[in-house]
Amino acid sequence: MDYGGGGNYSTTSYGAQGGMSGGGFMGGSQGGSSQQNAGKGTLSKDTLRPCTIKQVLDAAQPHPDADFKIDDVEVQQLTFVGQIRNISTQTTNITYKLDDGTGTVEVKQWIDAEATNSLGMGDAAKPASSGLVENEWARVWGRLKAFNNRRHVGAHVIRPVTDKMEITYHLLEATYVHLYFTKGPLEPAGAKGAGGAGMNGQMDGGYGDSDMGMGGGKLSRLSVSAKRVYQCLKESPQNNEGLHVQNIAASTKIPVTEVMKAGDELLADSLIFTTVDDATWALLEF
Repeated sequence: MDYGGGGNYSTTSYGAQGGMSGGGFMGGSQGGSSQQNAGKGTLSKDTLRPCTIKQVLDAAQPHPDADFKIDDVEVQQLTFVGQIRNISTQTTNITYKLDDGTGTVEVKQWIDAEATNSLGMGDAAKPASSGLVENEWARVWGRLKAFNNRRHVGAHVIRPVTDKMEITYHLLEATYVHLYFTKGPLEPAGAKGAGGAGMNGQMDGGYGDSDMGMGGGKLSRLSVSAKRVYQCLKESPQNNEGLHVQNIAASTKIPVTEVMKAGDELLADSLIFTTVDDATWALLEF
């Protein structure tokens, strides 16, 4: 799985590259339609996006006729894995309720009545005949849709997961793609000089963040304001009580409201702690 620096990536043998693989574990590749400087931009609408169910449910849609967006990137074709919680068979479709631990969503697979009758299958194809049974895992390829303010996925292909490592692989891939679009592409090895050292000789975090020499990857996911507040607390002269929000704002030239938000981020990650009151902070060093 190589995302490189320009929006193209290759898949592994788990068959996540789309329904054209027939649902097997054959290798393949896929590319975005454009180069992005920071991992963002408009991709081809037919590009397949690995995601979690929570991302499906949280996808933004500016208006009913607009395309859905995940991480501010338009998506139509998506793939995810989930455990089948319920199967409902109707005349025209089979509805699966899938749960991947981040949320639940309905997946509808429409039945071709003519094909079913020509094969002499009688009633709608039974889920068990394809290995799709409740409490087992399945992989879905399809399109995100909304009807009466309810979202569901129209499945092009849905097949059982026979190798449980595919679940771990998919969640890692979905995480990687999310970071690619929100943090930017990984920098090529050696791009920052010998050993990839950043400021103060500290190793830099991935996704283009230098972390300002503040302990590597733990701060890479934080906002720029949070990193500046951390740096201020680290470098400013202070007593055991730490620094007040007003002092931090004056030193960093950041509005007090933004300093408070940055402090919430740092407190949530146990990087700072409050001292004499909720607006006075000090670094939590181990």
